Amino acid sequence: MSEQAGILIGKGGNQQVSLNLRFANRHGLIAGATGTGKTVSLQAIAEGFSRAGVPVFMADIKGDLTGISQAGTPNPKIAERIQAIGIDNFKFEGYPSILWDLAGQQGHPIRATVSDIGPLLLARLLELNDTQEGLLNIAFKFADDEGMLLLDFKDLRSILQHMGENAQDFQNAYGNVSSSSIGAIQRRLLVLEQQGAESFFGEPALDLWDFIRTAPNGYGNINILMADKLMMTPRLYATFLLWLLSELFENLPEVGDLDKPRLVFFFDEAHLLFNDAPKALVDKVEQVVRLIRSKGVGVYFITQNPLDIPDSILGQLGNRIQHALRAFTPRDQKAVKAAADTFRANPELDTAAVIMELGVGEALVSVLEEKGIPSVVQRTMIRPPQSRIGPATPEERANLIRQSPFAGRYDKMIDRESAHEILQARAEKAAAETAAANQAKEFEKAARRFEASNTPRPSNRQTLGEAIVKSAARSITSNLGKQIVRGILGSIFKGR
Repeated sequence: MSEQAGILIGKGGNQQVSLNLRFANRHGLIAGATGTGKTVSLQAIAEGFSRAGVPVFMADIKGDLTGISQAGTPNPKIAERIQAIGIDNFKFEGYPSILWDLAGQQGHPIRATVSDIGPLLLARLLELNDTQEGLLNIAFKFADDEGMLLLDFKDLRSILQHMGENAQDFQNAYGNVSSSSIGAIQRRLLVLEQQGAESFFGEPALDLWDFIRTAPNGYGNINILMADKLMMTPRLYATFLLWLLSELFENLPEVGDLDKPRLVFFFDEAHLLFNDAPKALVDKVEQVVRLIRSKGVGVYFITQNPLDIPDSILGQLGNRIQHALRAFTPRDQKAVKAAADTFRANPELDTAAVIMELGVGEALVSVLEEKGIPSVVQRTMIRPPQSRIGPATPEERANLIRQSPFAGRYDKMIDRESAHEILQARAEKAAAETAAANQAKEFEKAARRFEASNTPRPSNRQTLGEAIVKSAARSITSNLGKQIVRGILGSIFKGR
């Protein structure tokens, strides 16, 4: 297969092995032990998608994928591999790259609202138990019922505080509200804030269509999430990527089978998504992976061990690149056997043995061919990238951000009226009404004392003092009235 019909992966046996673009949205897996060449395979395939006009999203976990924006440099090993694979018209070049960063420090900020994330993902991010997750669902339901936006952490904290202060009312309308559980959720929110997660929640929220763009030269943009610092909060990383995948699924229209994907999504360190994940979340991922291909999106999981991926999801990954695995433990041996059994057998290869013999830059490869049938597994020499292997310099990254088509679009956070402001206004109004009522009561007491201190009069005609007192009482509800009352009462009682 020529690269015009697909993406050249490398050479297996006596023939080139390519990824058919028509079946690239049937998802894939890149697996292998640390240091076996997964990142280079990812980079070479991402380049191929970009050349075909397919936008790419990938996370830069180790900080070395930004080199894809810069042209590579010749060296003898690369030249030898190009010749061995038989690549025609190989040229070193950089690819159009957009840098993103949840913290907004190394790329354009990425934000989502609390409502966008939803209670299921947020509960996992906060590591809540069932009771606490139930309260979180009540908070979201209350916001919906009251027509209040949940945009950022301030909004969520304000609603939780309101629930705690009005627990009896919520118990009647929504169910039991535990102050201890609310306190636990508030503490978890505080921890996330201290880890820098607060900057992710808010507006302007990411426009997903900004990920699905091509450069002026027709290449697909390569969207790189700067995730080296994000890996310090792995649950936030996994939550963000799953949210992004879910948003793509829910918002993109159905397109059926295309000649090539409209977007390819690489999910590096995929095991983070499934570690300690509740069944409801795994079911959600399975559903999204199964159905999102009809939206023209391909999902590729990158992980060290195929056992990191649940079987229900692993079975949907039709295109596979398996780098070397090491069998030092019983679990490792199980992983080798599992990886070998998932390939379409090649009578010329002992797949399980070859997995442990593969060198750096080699992999067992099986891709979907015509009618979506997996090809026979081949021991494949992976093609070298045309871009730089390794990171871009700080100056080069800064230049990418300055010249980006999204420069300035997401930089400034917007804080419009939402749940926090609405509840704050309600609280201030209630406090003012309570203060006014209390002042009115105090005034009535003072008026009664004032009248009692005077000799009873046979006439029903009001005295000047009574008229003043009653007139002031009528104006108590306004701020001006409160000031008048204080002035008059002060003068009266000073006179006494």
